[in-house]
Amino acid sequence: MRILPANDASVKHAAELLRTGGVVAFPTETVYGLGALALEPASVARIFEIKRRPRFDPLIVHVLNRAMLDEVVANVPPLADELARRFWPGPLTLVLPKRGSVPALVTSGLPTVAVRMPSHRIARSLLQAVGGPIAAPSANRFGSLSPTRAEHVDESLNDDVDLILDGGSTEFGIESTIVAFDPEPSVLRPGALEIEALEAIVGPIAVISEGPARAPGMLRRHYAPRTPLRLIDPATVPVSERVGAGVLSLRDRFDGYAEMRVLSPSGDLREAAAAFFEALHELDSAKLGRIDAQPIDDGGLGLAMMDRLRRAAASRNV
Repeated sequence: MRILPANDASVKHAAELLRTGGVVAFPTETVYGLGALALEPASVARIFEIKRRPRFDPLIVHVLNRAMLDEVVANVPPLADELARRFWPGPLTLVLPKRGSVPALVTSGLPTVAVRMPSHRIARSLLQAVGGPIAAPSANRFGSLSPTRAEHVDESLNDDVDLILDGGSTEFGIESTIVAFDPEPSVLRPGALEIEALEAIVGPIAVISEGPARAPGMLRRHYAPRTPLRLIDPATVPVSERVGAGVLSLRDRFDGYAEMRVLSPSGDLREAAAAFFEALHELDSAKLGRIDAQPIDDGGLGLAMMDRLRRAAASRNV
């Protein structure tokens, strides 16, 4: 696998690979994406093969501007348009009626497509160079920890991807927030855009955390490290049971654990979210018997982090 620093020359090379059916990992402001041309079924199929992703789990399509949005979306409801004007480019994904040009593989046969307009300079440069929409889920094996650095992509996907553009650590460190319209807006995946910011525009909004996979990240078990993880207040764990285990906390420190990762000593949720997957990657690489994750209050970005922790802990025996 080739890892190249993200610059004008490497973005141009990545665009050439995409146009000839290649699959390229690239940074966004949320996590690293695994990209292929969204309107080319054979290219999209490679994403599913590389990630070992089930075909019933739809992908997110990235667009550069409204003109590119019109290539994949049949119409934009007024509330969706208002959210797009307020939060795009940025970490918001909208589930909208799709055009017939969008392959069924991208949407898992659904009549809607999940689409977003990234703000990251490299992601936008790549969209500009390609000249068309890019389907791009997170650049990792299906169900595992999301990548926030090029090294995470390399560790997860090895030689299966054609190129990794290295843009350093991602800004938000957690995936985009996904909103659907039925016709009222609802959140299908909490993410880097706080629900409170959405509600300031559209009023109270429901969170649908389970059910059919209408968007990425809705499966019960997801975002999981290889090491068994449980949600528990570490203060309740006897010191004798902390030996050989790791702990992930928002700001508290707990003695006796073999490894400890504190997301934000000040309790700042944005700082914590940016460090979230990085900390889990480090704990997962430490050859621990288990990871104890301290629950985080569901306010603000805490909701997104708790969503990932609950899914990571699902169906684990620890």
